[in-house]
Amino acid sequence: MQVTPLIWIITILVTIAFFVYEFFAHVRKPHEPTIAESARWSAFYIGLALLFGVGIGAVSGWTYGGEYFAGYLTEKALSIDNLFVFLLVMSAFAVPKAYQQKVLMIGIVIALILRGGFIAVGATLIENLSWIFYLFGALLLFLAYRQAFSNHESDPANGRFMGLVRRVLPVSDEYNDDKLTVVKNGRRFVTPMLLTIIAIGFIDLIFAVDSIPAIYGLTNEAYIVFTANAFALMGLRQLFFLIGGLLERLVYLSQGLAVILAFIGVKLVFHALHVNELPFINGGKPVLWVPEIPIWFSLLFIGATIAVATTASLLKTRGDARRAPIAAAAPPSAPATSVERKEASK
Repeated sequence: MQVTPLIWIITILVTIAFFVYEFFAHVRKPHEPTIAESARWSAFYIGLALLFGVGIGAVSGWTYGGEYFAGYLTEKALSIDNLFVFLLVMSAFAVPKAYQQKVLMIGIVIALILRGGFIAVGATLIENLSWIFYLFGALLLFLAYRQAFSNHESDPANGRFMGLVRRVLPVSDEYNDDKLTVVKNGRRFVTPMLLTIIAIGFIDLIFAVDSIPAIYGLTNEAYIVFTANAFALMGLRQLFFLIGGLLERLVYLSQGLAVILAFIGVKLVFHALHVNELPFINGGKPVLWVPEIPIWFSLLFIGATIAVATTASLLKTRGDARRAPIAAAAPPSAPATSVERKEASK
């Protein structure tokens, strides 16, 4: 795939322009977006991402188009999981609804900057070290295991990292509109708003470790990696307000993401064996009998996994909601008599 420096510059400038517009048009004035506003802009950004993928397929070939769509689906799913953690962070810091847009906007920009750095590092490693695919594959298999048993029940406001931040920075206990610092008695304090942004920035760093090896398992093209990440992050702020209540119903999202990460981890290991240069594996020669998983299969697998995880989550939460009133209305059972206990023990 031929991507000139000019195309890179235009892509980055257009991405920056979108976020600048978002800030001045929607975020600068604190308010809670309506469902209609969130739905319109979410649909716009998703439509724009799909149109861009069609453009890649038409111009550069559908192999690259398929890589983009697989990467976009994976990054979007990981971003939704990221949203769930953002929700926990803002609940833990009790961020007022009117100021949540600003926190999300800054958090998303931090995520894009961090992922851009990881993309550049990843591209350099892949170009110079073929064995890095083994490392990426092993990392994704470990992250898949961790993701499968993640319950998001930790308190992000009182973790060890935020405890360190509180020891370093003087902290005010109260919000002062959406300001990041406030002066009291001649001394400057940071507000909970700044603490929330620091917590989200730290979480963004952790999620970048997940997402970048995952998408490099689907494509080696840095341009596709960057644009898939950029489009996955665009509209994430609106999506937060649109599906905020739905996030808590996606109870199997972590397990679905674990399956996707494990699949990409296996795909990376297969690819590493196919281009093997390590002397202690097959004498330093490629292991050609190992199959390369085609991108069309990856795209179908990722899409089907997301669909199954979402459907299963909604069915379970709907069933739980129906059973809850029945359980609440059921009379408490009487304690068993000594005769009943004896009968039960036989």
